[in-house]
Amino acid sequence: MHARVTARCHYNARMRIAELRSRLDDLYAHYDHRFVDPDPLQYVRQQTSDADREVVGLIASALAYGNVKQIKRSIARVIEMLGDRPAETIDRLRPAEAKAALRGFKHRFNDGRDVACLLFFLKQMRAQAGSVESFFLRGHAPASPEIAEALTSFSERTLALDHGGLYPGRRLPSSAGVRFFFPSPRDGSACKRLNLYLRWMVRRDGVDLGVWKGVDPARLVIPLDAHIYTIARRVGLTRYRSPGWPMALDITRRLRRLDPRDPVKYDFAFHRMGLWKREAEIASLRRR
Repeated sequence: MHARVTARCHYNARMRIAELRSRLDDLYAHYDHRFVDPDPLQYVRQQTSDADREVVGLIASALAYGNVKQIKRSIARVIEMLGDRPAETIDRLRPAEAKAALRGFKHRFNDGRDVACLLFFLKQMRAQAGSVESFFLRGHAPASPEIAEALTSFSERTLALDHGGLYPGRRLPSSAGVRFFFPSPRDGSACKRLNLYLRWMVRRDGVDLGVWKGVDPARLVIPLDAHIYTIARRVGLTRYRSPGWPMALDITRRLRRLDPRDPVKYDFAFHRMGLWKREAEIASLRRR
């Protein structure tokens, strides 16, 4: 009797997974490149070279917090300063000149100095490793089951770079606003914006660009923002109640049951659902 009940539970679980996969795959197919605007990704997709895409991608993802209008306005201001060849401009960048060019810039918690430092960090990444990807891969262990160690290493090594005199002292102060751009899983952060950047760079389909070749999409973690939090909680994709790295990882591991090779592929569709408040779609997922 116990064996029959256990087998039935396993069968029902497989059916629920199959049904959820079918529904999410339909949403994934529906929410394609036509729905990119408004999204910070649109500024990355406008670039014509991989070098420009990865530097603009890090800038756009770093500023991807707050309301959509403010995000777009802030990203556009920085890209306008960098001109038609953002990567080449960054390679010639002087921190003081960048700070002067961004005078008056304000994006919620961050100001022009913070963005100037971000740009100077990008310059040093490219000078040291040839590209942002190569700099990231210096802390990447392909055998590791998760991306957490690589993200932690990326943030720590970035924040150890020269700040170009933009802040007081030789070392980057603990209060420096640029630190907000480089959180770490080690501190429990969901690292939403860095995971978003990785999604844009690593995945390749009609939405994401697949600029980077050295990271396996299977190891990515969902960019956990308010939309993902709400949907995941409502449809039972996580047991956690508070947003943070454990919740992001929990959601991702459940999505890997649907697509082990590309669990984060559903992120864009989830975000569009949240943005456009498709209550019927969310309710449909809940009825799996």
